[in-house]
Amino acid sequence: MKRSTERFLCTHTGSLPRPAELVRTMFAKEEGVPVDPAALARQIRGAVGDIVRKQAEAGIDIVNDGEMSKPSYATYVKDRLDGFGGESHPLTYQDLVEFPELARRVFGDPGRARRKTPGCTGPVRALDTAAAQQDADNLAAALGGVPAAEGFLTAASPGLISLFFHNGHYPTHEAYLADIAEAMRPEYETVANAGLILQIDCPDLAMGRHIQFAGLSTAEFRRMARLHIEALNHALRNIPADRLRLHLCWGNYEGPHHCDVPLRDIIDIVFAAKPMGLSFEAANPRHAHEWAVFETVKLPDGKVLIPGVLESKTNFIEHPELIAQRIGRYARLVGRENVIAGSDCGYGTWVGQAAVDPQVVWAKFAAMAEGCRLATKEFWQS
Repeated sequence: MKRSTERFLCTHTGSLPRPAELVRTMFAKEEGVPVDPAALARQIRGAVGDIVRKQAEAGIDIVNDGEMSKPSYATYVKDRLDGFGGESHPLTYQDLVEFPELARRVFGDPGRARRKTPGCTGPVRALDTAAAQQDADNLAAALGGVPAAEGFLTAASPGLISLFFHNGHYPTHEAYLADIAEAMRPEYETVANAGLILQIDCPDLAMGRHIQFAGLSTAEFRRMARLHIEALNHALRNIPADRLRLHLCWGNYEGPHHCDVPLRDIIDIVFAAKPMGLSFEAANPRHAHEWAVFETVKLPDGKVLIPGVLESKTNFIEHPELIAQRIGRYARLVGRENVIAGSDCGYGTWVGQAAVDPQVVWAKFAAMAEGCRLATKEFWQS
């Protein structure tokens, strides 16, 4: 994983706005309408080429495929794993319970309303092991035409899959996690073996507190989070830490988030995960203050922080000077070489989701690149 050695680098969380034609095709596929696989593959490959070029033009150093091939960062696994079926199981968000009108708006967006989260009805096994290789091939081809520093692909963690896909088969949560981890291992290793950075998406370690484990105490949730980390580390056992980064998230939705578990309560457990990089929400109104956690929490040797310096649910374009200030807070506490600028979360978490106008997304990215240049002048060139 690239580190800041002479300037601040910037990246983002993963999902990006998809072309309208691809959105229509993927909606049709999710709704069971027959779709020509070859034609869809061509659409995805073309979209990846375009999205990589746009990232490079905006000044992003560490780019990805925008998750063009996935209906969402989590539910895509239903098409790659065996063992899921039946009706979708709705999730309850604790922070939205007392705000029913807001909940209807949150769950009514076109992408979220169409997501499919069937339950686990049998043993979880790898089903389509070629899909991850196709993702890697598409990104590799696109990277050949841009001056990006590095490429990365995202994948769902075992804990995230257990959050979205209700266990109706395994006798224990531990057994469910174990089989998910082994089923996802081929995908993880395919990405790493392709020479790309693998980002493991782990909202279960934060968002899971007010959804999957809302009924537990903080101490009990910490025990569950440790189980999720153990399963993840086992699945990543053959991949070097410096080929990995982890994304921590409290949920990419415009809700009150007053039930979010504080970063301070989970950071030690998160640091026990194998990945070298830690991407996390650090710009939105609920978590922007948590840079102060690192005044007393020491960054473990070998770890790199990727704090969000851009919000992912607002059309405000952050001022480059604010972005530079946010970068600087972390650089002063953990060292300039241990900080990479990022976004709070994705801008296309679900196919059809468009909370932030696509043109604004690119303007935000350009502002982040400029903020990195301003921070570089202060920390490397002053």
